[in-house]
Amino acid sequence: MLDSVITGTEITLVSFLVCMAVSLVLGLGIALLCMYKSSYTQSFIITLAMLPAVVQIIIMLVNGNIGTGIAVAGAFGLVRFRSAPGTAKEIGMIFLAMAIGLATGMGYVTVAALFFVVMAGFVLVLSLLRFGCGDENERELKITIPENLDYDGLFDDLFEQYLRSVRLDKVRTSNMGTLYELEYRVVLKDGGVPKEFLDELRCRNGNLNIVCGRLASREAL
Repeated sequence: MLDSVITGTEITLVSFLVCMAVSLVLGLGIALLCMYKSSYTQSFIITLAMLPAVVQIIIMLVNGNIGTGIAVAGAFGLVRFRSAPGTAKEIGMIFLAMAIGLATGMGYVTVAALFFVVMAGFVLVLSLLRFGCGDENERELKITIPENLDYDGLFDDLFEQYLRSVRLDKVRTSNMGTLYELEYRVVLKDGGVPKEFLDELRCRNGNLNIVCGRLASREAL
């Protein structure tokens, strides 16, 4: 059952079509898995759906040849040369698509299908359990203040009123040293950002820039 559909050194038309069909179906499954609760672009999703079939044909063409190792290394090396940096999930999906393509390229279509089912189930379960998401009310708060203000304790009463926890992560100067930019990691008491909180912060910092949003490094699976 888990044997390769390719027998011997020659690839028949039937075995090629079987492997190609499985690669395309599983590639579409990987694309759908990547789209689940994620932001994406159409070009990346289409490329991801094609990738198992592309890797499969490369492996088939060099099967039994010393060039196999070079082809595999080159295929995996292409990940780092994408035109735009990808998220961790996108890179993981690329490697999953390549692994599926390697399996189907060697004729192990049943192994490829079982591997996809296991990995897809694993990813979906972790997503439903919100594994690694942390606190949904956690935000990144950036406050700009003039240089004549002492930021130590300046907003403590407001933080106590509107936040469950707060941590000052970074302080840097800007505008030739005339401004300080404070970056906090905060957890709100309520789900949204209260307008009153921002208004009171503006009164303290001289109506300079305030930015409050979700953590840039966090992405829901």
